[in-house]
Amino acid sequence: MLSRKGIIPEEYVLTRLAEDPAEPRYRARERRARFVSKNGNCNVAHKNIREQGRFLQDVFTTLVDLKWPHTLLIFTMSFLCSWLLFAMAWWLIAFAHGDLAPDEGSAVPCVTSIHSFSSAFLFSIEVQVTIGFGGRMVTEECPLAILILIVQNIVGLMINAIMLGCIFMKTAQAHRRAETLIFSKHAVIALRHSRLCFMLRVGDLRKSMIISATIRMQVVRKTTSPEGEVVPLHQVEIPMENGVGGNSIFLVAPLIIYHAIDANSPLYDLAPSDLHHHQDLEIIVILEGVVETTGITTQARTSYLADEILWGQRFVPIVAEEDGRYSVDYSKFGNTIKVPTPLCTARQLDEDHSLLDALTLASARGPLRKRSMAVAKAKPKFSISPDSLS
Repeated sequence: MLSRKGIIPEEYVLTRLAEDPAEPRYRARERRARFVSKNGNCNVAHKNIREQGRFLQDVFTTLVDLKWPHTLLIFTMSFLCSWLLFAMAWWLIAFAHGDLAPDEGSAVPCVTSIHSFSSAFLFSIEVQVTIGFGGRMVTEECPLAILILIVQNIVGLMINAIMLGCIFMKTAQAHRRAETLIFSKHAVIALRHSRLCFMLRVGDLRKSMIISATIRMQVVRKTTSPEGEVVPLHQVEIPMENGVGGNSIFLVAPLIIYHAIDANSPLYDLAPSDLHHHQDLEIIVILEGVVETTGITTQARTSYLADEILWGQRFVPIVAEEDGRYSVDYSKFGNTIKVPTPLCTARQLDEDHSLLDALTLASARGPLRKRSMAVAKAKPKFSISPDSLS
């Protein structure tokens, strides 16, 4: 409202990241499928996998990859099934030895105080979880009972090791740390060092740092080879740059990572008119590093479709110095402002430098003209008449 009335200049109005006001809310746009979602999950469905047995060759990884309800169900059933299996073994030993009928059996039972399947089941639980209430115990009468006791202890230790290790790995998975690694919802293209640059902002919400953090970017689009082969997901690696150069970053505060669009860039022929939701373009950003507290390698991913790239925008500063230390305002993490940017491709800008010169001249005249008009409209607060000088 303020920008429409001219109170606030248009170039200082923050863009809305949640929605486009000019877009009708009741109509959902048809967008092309994206390879990587905004939260980093790969949007790929695996179908018609015939060799399902390969997953059973790596049981531990399969258990870790399962969802929590399935993992807890397997965790519970593994203990219940083992208790029931060995309870049946203890009941059969007692039945064969005649301990279930004390009048017909020997004076010394294989396991004391086993009179039914329920008591055998309770004894199985006591053996496997080492509770030891003291009412039931194995005697020297039956060597087979001693063997079953050893086997059940070994099996119980293996189940404990596998299931507890699986639950620990699920709670300490690397992608959990990636939940606090955030990317800007939109990417921008603007001038930096007299070159068109693709820019995005990345930040870490935790105080514990990501060690040896590196960032990579890939462009994914559908291409066709000269031989006529259609490549639906053609991935092109493009370099990302930061203030110190290279892909390594020191992520102690939010950083603006940029890619200079040059002749070797796949974005060299990208124009502002191409940034719509029907354009076959997806830019994937991958951040990798080692978690400082756990030493586990983590990876955070996001992607930008063509309509999520803002042309002629720049991220607002969010780092300020307060009370002798730097303060980060995450409420403005994804906010941008409009900046003068040529409405042409990087190729056209390299071929015709006059476009950049004209833009520089226009941006220099703009503030000067506004200032001169403001001075002309200003009225003096006092005046000196000629009579007072005489």
